[in-house]
Amino acid sequence: MAASQGGSAGKTKLQDIVLPESPQPAKQLTKKQTKKDAQNAQVPPIAGPSKSPEASPWSWRSLTQSSASKVATLFSKDGGYFFAASGASVKIYSASTGHVVSTLHPNPHSTTSEDVSSSQDSITSMALNPHNPFQLYTTSISGFLRIWDVLDGVLLRTLNLEQPIRHIAVHEKYKDEVFLALTRPRKPGTSESTEDVGIVVRASLTPTPATSNQPIQLSSTVSMFGKTRAPVGLALSSSGTWLVAIGGHTAYVASPSSPKNGFTKFVSPERLTCLTFHPSEEYFATGDDKGVIRLWYCLSAGLPSSSVGVEKKAQTTALHWHAHAVSSVAFTANGAYLLSGGEEAVLVIWQLHSSRKEFVPRVGAPIVGLAVSKRKDGDEEYLLSLADASFVFVRSATLRISKTVSRIKLDPTSPSHRPAHVPFATHPLSSTLILPSSHPSSLQFYDPTTSRLLSELEVSPSNRVSRRDEKALEPSRVERVAVSESGDWMVTVDAREGDESSHGEVYLKMWSWDVKSSTWTLNTRIDRPHGLSQVTAIAFRPKTPMSPETQLVTTGKDGKIKVWRTRASKTKGGQTEEYWVARSTFSFRSSIPSHASWSADGSILAVSQAPHVVLYDPSTCLPVKTLTCPECNTVSSAHFIGRSGRYLAAVNKRNLVLWDLVTQTVRWHYRSQYVVSGITPHPKNDTFCLFQRPPSTEVAPSTTHTQVFTPLSNIPTQSKSVPFHLTNQGPCPPHWTSSPPSSFSFVGITSTWNVVVVGDDVRLPGDEGSSAKGLKGLPAASKRTLFQDIFGASAIVDVALKKIPSPKTHGSWKGKEVEKVFDTAAYFMPPLETVFDTVMDGFFSPRPANELEDEEEREEENDEMDVDRDETVLVESGVDRVVGWDEMNAMVELFKHHGVLPSSTSQPNGDLPVNGIRQHADKVNGVPPPPSTPITNINGIPPSREKSKSTPSAHHVSPPDTSSSPAAKTGQKRKKSLGS
Repeated sequence: MAASQGGSAGKTKLQDIVLPESPQPAKQLTKKQTKKDAQNAQVPPIAGPSKSPEASPWSWRSLTQSSASKVATLFSKDGGYFFAASGASVKIYSASTGHVVSTLHPNPHSTTSEDVSSSQDSITSMALNPHNPFQLYTTSISGFLRIWDVLDGVLLRTLNLEQPIRHIAVHEKYKDEVFLALTRPRKPGTSESTEDVGIVVRASLTPTPATSNQPIQLSSTVSMFGKTRAPVGLALSSSGTWLVAIGGHTAYVASPSSPKNGFTKFVSPERLTCLTFHPSEEYFATGDDKGVIRLWYCLSAGLPSSSVGVEKKAQTTALHWHAHAVSSVAFTANGAYLLSGGEEAVLVIWQLHSSRKEFVPRVGAPIVGLAVSKRKDGDEEYLLSLADASFVFVRSATLRISKTVSRIKLDPTSPSHRPAHVPFATHPLSSTLILPSSHPSSLQFYDPTTSRLLSELEVSPSNRVSRRDEKALEPSRVERVAVSESGDWMVTVDAREGDESSHGEVYLKMWSWDVKSSTWTLNTRIDRPHGLSQVTAIAFRPKTPMSPETQLVTTGKDGKIKVWRTRASKTKGGQTEEYWVARSTFSFRSSIPSHASWSADGSILAVSQAPHVVLYDPSTCLPVKTLTCPECNTVSSAHFIGRSGRYLAAVNKRNLVLWDLVTQTVRWHYRSQYVVSGITPHPKNDTFCLFQRPPSTEVAPSTTHTQVFTPLSNIPTQSKSVPFHLTNQGPCPPHWTSSPPSSFSFVGITSTWNVVVVGDDVRLPGDEGSSAKGLKGLPAASKRTLFQDIFGASAIVDVALKKIPSPKTHGSWKGKEVEKVFDTAAYFMPPLETVFDTVMDGFFSPRPANELEDEEEREEENDEMDVDRDETVLVESGVDRVVGWDEMNAMVELFKHHGVLPSSTSQPNGDLPVNGIRQHADKVNGVPPPPSTPITNINGIPPSREKSKSTPSAHHVSPPDTSSSPAAKTGQKRKKSLGS
């Protein structure tokens, strides 16, 4: 039954809520109305777009870069830090901890947000000053050469070369000079398929006198070597005698001291991709797009000048293992090994003199850069820059991954291969973002408040292999994810399309949150919940006192709507186990559902089905109302607005309709001049945000226009814009920003795989090292000694560094922290007496002072109690047989000769060594012996008295004689004793 747009307002009370009059139907608008009258009408004309305020830029902040940088990373001279390019900035990482300690910005007032200006000024190459290791050179697309002081974190100089700079090469032989590979812009009218033309120049770092006092300076001397194809590499030999540039199928060789002589060209059979020079000998290595590595032996002092400008062939050695293009090559410090990496995500170590190779497989993502660190202690590490914006350290001694540094892992695939809808959710219990990982079958969990990647979940286990042919294998892909309002459950949908060689797969998986381990555990897997049809929507039912049962609704292209619920059962061990089962399945006519949402109290389920929005009763799964509107004839999604659930907003490609469910009328209608991509309701109040993007035919299709509406009017209260296109977004939790609760802020994923936070007064906690900081006050990277390499780290140092908390402060048992001290071999441990007090203080906590005072008071009260001397003390019967004097005498003789040191070990002065410590003869273990008493047996009876008594029975024990016992005194309470 379709609800009418008017006429029912007078029949229904509005529950004391003052609302403006309902809009008149669109048919009442006549053609004679003027444009001014139409703007003043309650509902704007359907034919034209609605008027809205001018859009202003909305504040936003980027949590990560949109793509991984392909600029090779650099280690500092001591190996304690490494430099990584990130857009227009340089991030300085600590090699020991992997944390960002400083960020060098070209604009000191800029933030970590990636804007248009920073993308146009992206860094293309880096190099350390060979005469000052604390100075860093960076080049950019905008043609700027910047000189940084990394020790103080300041920009020293900016030189403008007026052309995009692609590569830089330096050598200690050429002071205050650098070699640059530039790219000349294409001539007007040239097609984009035309290859860029590059030039190689030698530039002085000394500015011209006219620009020496200006913020941007010009180089005083620039000498040109010659033209090249689009340059992809530039390097100087170890002696500084040769300069090599590569581009296309050619390696260009020149002498740095004579730029006028130009280049000698050497031809490669395949297109070259990377370049590196041997650290001590005069030859270089290149990689090409077919996976072949070549060692070029074409450098000689007798290179004829007549060969300049002529293409020649050179003597080379080919090394081939890679199936795809080689992205990076690097020599080790001693030059005996060559490292290579590429799309296969495998590090290959070539032994040059024998051509043998070793592998470090499955590093996580394709390798885009390699760097080698040679520390002063002799240890060597390989740093791998991966295509998912993470870094991997590999120890040369073990050839194993020792450390991984990552923030948000990015999808290395091109945007054309990414799906239009990406999974995205927030987890309230751990305050994390749930994002797609670098592999499409995995999810990652990122904490934006600490800028740390907490964990990664492999939803669909798969073998991560590179493509065999030009077409890559299609892996299983996580399509949707949702988290319950309580945070206890997460549901995912992963699918893989079938082909002629395999069948399609669709899995609905429910994950439970383990509070103790802070991890997700797979609880239930449902194969093909909607057959092989795609799942179009998933949504958890909010938990309320009226609806305490956990439920989940899924919709699919098979036209079915399915409700799932939890069921509990007891295991053999008596524990209760929950799992998910199907509760009901239903459909509406023959329409295909596209979206599902719940009201805030979980009493209504709204499903968008073609021209209808059907409201269902969750208890009976029967439709209670069908909403239709001629202005929105194909509903793509519908959302409940506000906590009361009174309003329902439905959108399609161009229109937005707001329904009042109390009056069952259309509250207002809004027609957009852009393409509507979705809406996001505010989690606390009755406002919501409409997301729109310009059509693809316009000049700037990457812009997203946002408008904030209230249920009172179709005129937006705010009109904002951001310079990117969002593929998925959701409300930002209030504790992630410092903005007031009434403001609107959200977090989303852009089409270029950038995670951003957008909204009013977005002020996330600053990232550690997000600003430029000097390295003087930072702790230096700890260096291992030769002793530690052989025997491991010192246990005493470990105990000191851990700083075991005092039990007096925390008042809880800290045994788990202290027991880590013993996680090493016994011969690595220090003497026990040096760590005994610290360890025991960690296991045991002293009793509070008030308890000690109470115990002393109780003992004083017990001392004042009178005890009857004639009171018989009962002894528990536990003796199975009578111990005779023969056994007792044997035990006495045994302890005489073995329990006490023989007299032969006594010292001349009468001292006895006990447990290795010299003590006085009248002391044992430092304690004086008790006063001499008659020898008693185990029952406390002297032997002389026991002989005079009759032998007791086998199950009878005589009461002890307290007359000779020093512990039994008048006025003291005797304790109950146990028979032995």
